[in-house]
Amino acid sequence: MNDKSRREFLLKSGMGLGGAALSGFIPGFGYLTAASAAELIDPLAPKAPHFPAKVKTVIWLHQNGAPSTLDLYDYKPELVKLAGKPIPESFLKGIKTSTQGGITKLFNSPKRQFKQYGESGAWFSDLLPNLAQHADKMAFIKSSVTVGATHDISILKLNTGDVNPGRPSLGAWINYALGSANKDLPSYVVLYSGDREPSAGSVNWSAGFLPAVYQGVAFRPGASPILHLDRPGGLAASEQKNALALLKNLNLKRAAYYPEDTELQARIRAYELAERMQATAPEAVDLSKESEATREAYGLNDEATKAYGEVLLRARRLTERGVRFIQVVNGGADNEITSWDAHNSLEENHSKMAKLVDKPIAALLADLKERGLLETTLVVWASEFGRTPWGESGDGRDHNPWGYTQWVAGAGIKAGTTFGQTDEIGVQSQGQTVDTYDLHATVLQLLGLNHLKTTFLHDGRSERPTVVYGEVIKDLLA
Repeated sequence: MNDKSRREFLLKSGMGLGGAALSGFIPGFGYLTAASAAELIDPLAPKAPHFPAKVKTVIWLHQNGAPSTLDLYDYKPELVKLAGKPIPESFLKGIKTSTQGGITKLFNSPKRQFKQYGESGAWFSDLLPNLAQHADKMAFIKSSVTVGATHDISILKLNTGDVNPGRPSLGAWINYALGSANKDLPSYVVLYSGDREPSAGSVNWSAGFLPAVYQGVAFRPGASPILHLDRPGGLAASEQKNALALLKNLNLKRAAYYPEDTELQARIRAYELAERMQATAPEAVDLSKESEATREAYGLNDEATKAYGEVLLRARRLTERGVRFIQVVNGGADNEITSWDAHNSLEENHSKMAKLVDKPIAALLADLKERGLLETTLVVWASEFGRTPWGESGDGRDHNPWGYTQWVAGAGIKAGTTFGQTDEIGVQSQGQTVDTYDLHATVLQLLGLNHLKTTFLHDGRSERPTVVYGEVIKDLLA
């Protein structure tokens, strides 16, 4: 076969799949089969899980900056008693901190009041009065641990399982393993409430070494979350259709020469999706038709909660429309980039941040429940790490990767329960710990995916979402 004939053959074989079949091997798919060829032709086609799923959609609520769960959920009477005193050395065994030697003292906010709520008796502070009303919907993970204590590094680990860029995010793995449930919307959406991308940016919703088509799609805050969605003025629908057809043809020709170029394949899919989204996406993200009662519940009528309330209401609308993974990062009110990173002035910081998220998250849980969506939706409240019971400034807290609280709620969860605990002053987890890998494995399990069998061949190695770690937290499952 001469070069011209070979090129024609590849073009007629669908984005170079004929050429791939001749070589017999495709990165990530191994030796090509009919099933893997079909997946390359339509990588976002719905795929069957390994076993029946309890969850259809995950809403991943990242609390950017790492809140002090000692001031939210993890009530420690011993910390109250020891406040103002040096840290007992017995609590620092096995860990290395910059505070050893008793340089700093234990800190407890004098204003903080804790109460138990619901039949479960879960502890909440007065910072979260609305969320406390949903105590019996949640399962708390009070023995969370991670690696590293630098924000960007630990945020990356929270989202991808690794402290170095290059691995796929959890949402990308889910997109790869299950495909899309709505061909007219992205299957993996990122929402944030600040006026720019969150800390560390798009590496946290990257596809990594997976084909680029599986990466997250970031929606901006505000009334027009999707840039350039409307057809340009003066351009007729038929003209746009012809221009896109020409562009697709040119891209397909180039893709035939470079079948391994997943960025190009993703671009082709993105143009196709964007064309469909022009008809469907404006309605999906439009909050104007929501009732006044719903807007009030999410805090859209209060400047302190409006920005975060809007993205959570948008998350509910995307959940209704079959988006599989919705990654929400909280920013600040009034379009300021703020976070929970309270090294000092914890009372001021956490009062502001708690008000920002308390009412909107409570409204999300109530709204999902009322609409019957909580039966198929998993809500995850997560952070990159926790905060210590001490701090250099005297009125704040340092980073704590050794023991902190996260929670899950919704489908397949044993609601109203608590797994694990920290020591008497909240420094280290006690008993069985829950690392990022374990949380990821549990989320995948609820989606019907065995984390050990969710694999992709990369550089001759069969990779999986949890690297070489991870156990499903069975005590959290209903």
